[in-house]
Amino acid sequence: MNGVWRSAFLVLLTVGVVGTAAWLVFFSSVLGVREIQVAGNAGLPAERIRQAAGVARGTPLATVDVAEIEKRVGGIPQVESVEVGRNWPGTLRVEVVEREPVAVVPVSGRSALMDRHGVVIEARDVAPPTLPVLRVDRPGPSDPATRAGLTVIGALPDDLARRVAEVLAPSAETVSLRLKDGRAVVWGGGDRPADKAQILVTLLKRPADTYDVSSPDVVTVK
Repeated sequence: MNGVWRSAFLVLLTVGVVGTAAWLVFFSSVLGVREIQVAGNAGLPAERIRQAAGVARGTPLATVDVAEIEKRVGGIPQVESVEVGRNWPGTLRVEVVEREPVAVVPVSGRSALMDRHGVVIEARDVAPPTLPVLRVDRPGPSDPATRAGLTVIGALPDDLARRVAEVLAPSAETVSLRLKDGRAVVWGGGDRPADKAQILVTLLKRPADTYDVSSPDVVTVK
């Protein structure tokens, strides 16, 4: 009989320990959120990210909906991607990758800063002088001409990119560049961007008004 009581006591003790542990983890603030740690942000204030996360202090860390937080923070226009993780006992870590502007698109008299995916990050009254102007009819991430123009910008070496004033893309197959010194470049379609960029760097050492690299195997200068 003593053995039966001993077994029953051990069962009750185990249940009690498990129940207490579950309460501590899932319901109490003992293992709650004490800090929201933000990483990866440069221009975006950490407090804005914390506000978007929307997690109250003391919320049990185990019950935090990580996917929902990633969705809310990812809704900030300046955020390209976000990853949320738990650091026990009480830290929620939010790591973001910010969108970086690569081009300026004129829209309604203002300058829209666009990232490499065609997403507008923000609009300014005055465009940054270091970014090329992208001229397309229907700017946006789903527009083939926009994507082609951004592909060209992404293929340019830094020193060459700084010399580009405008990228014109009336269509995805008819991209051209205008340099800050007035020279023109016929780029063509989005094929072989690395080859075209490399050839263009060499061609620009020769004086000319127009450089045609649309067919990298047969280039012309005028």
